[in-house]
Amino acid sequence: MAFRHELHRHPELSGEEAETAQRVCAMLNALSPDRVVTGLGGHGVAAVFDSGLPGPSILFRSELDALPIQELGAIEHRSTVPGKAHLCGHDGHSTILLGLGRVLARKRPERGRVILMFQPAEEDGTGAAAVISDPRFEGLQPDWAFSLHNAPDVPLGTARLGAGPANCASRGMWIRLTGSTAHASRPADGVSPMRAISELMPMLESLGSGLPLGTGFSMVTLTHASMGAAAYGVAPGEALVLATLRTVADEEMKDLMARAETCVTQVAEAHGLALACGYDDIFLASVNDAEATAILQDGILRAGVCHLPQEVPSVGSEDFGRFGRAGAKSAMLFLGAGPDCPAVHTPEYDFRDALIPTGVRIFSEALASCLERYPATSEAFSGDVEARSPRASASER
Repeated sequence: MAFRHELHRHPELSGEEAETAQRVCAMLNALSPDRVVTGLGGHGVAAVFDSGLPGPSILFRSELDALPIQELGAIEHRSTVPGKAHLCGHDGHSTILLGLGRVLARKRPERGRVILMFQPAEEDGTGAAAVISDPRFEGLQPDWAFSLHNAPDVPLGTARLGAGPANCASRGMWIRLTGSTAHASRPADGVSPMRAISELMPMLESLGSGLPLGTGFSMVTLTHASMGAAAYGVAPGEALVLATLRTVADEEMKDLMARAETCVTQVAEAHGLALACGYDDIFLASVNDAEATAILQDGILRAGVCHLPQEVPSVGSEDFGRFGRAGAKSAMLFLGAGPDCPAVHTPEYDFRDALIPTGVRIFSEALASCLERYPATSEAFSGDVEARSPRASASER
């Protein structure tokens, strides 16, 4: 708990997690992992606990980054960095992973190896992809990958899990409309984007079907709009609009993107404006593998934790699913923080410390279940002698 509070006091945004990674490494040193790889995909840290015997490679993942939000809670361990805070629970997720590390420090896995992956840059969707594309990840390639996320909409201490879609696909769309400025007393001398963005924003929002989740679900959320300079004497000549597009499946996202681009093009042409648009913060849909889900479910039951089936995916997005697309069988569960906990990404949110031992128990039992069910080494990695070496070189630590 003390370590979680330390992380909470010192938040760092996506791509900036250097000190957070150092703090994680300092805690890992006391656990004597067999190998530590730093700087993965930016500031990622991977700690390997190796049995020295053939068997599966099992990855457990947490996140390092915080959010660009001013914290408003009155907690003693509140953020010391203005405009930045751990308001999604990544400080708690990483503390759970270190708790699992303590279990592995006392007893290595019976077979194979366990990789604790402290991933950077989850919030902007770039972290998992950067880790996987790092050449050193080839030596860490897991057979199985597991993760969890706290969920205030789930009863406290209850785990929600199901096979299939776990998190929606989403991406940020930016739209820049350019005309020409004019003196504020003669606006007709220029080409203002004012009427265009006034039309465009409700048009984009109307593309979404809204809740409930299910086949054909889509959502468009306008997150930012700005126009011209902050001046009284100049009629605007440029506008910027940001929107988040969201669907259950990646194929549905392609259709939503096409419809949004058609709207933007039509509005720009109608108002004589130049158009530029593109996408950031791209999250593919996360899908839980059936076998990996069964392992996590067994871990939940063995840990004595109440289980709720996940009937529809979380409307929020996650980049954890990329580990599944990269060859591992992966699954994520949602650990309940309770309805009286403020929602994630709100300025009053704080991770529930009571979830830390629960998360450690679930992961420990899921690890035991995985080794019992699938003791053999994956064929793809059985000959990877260097990657299975039980001791790291000095350059990796």
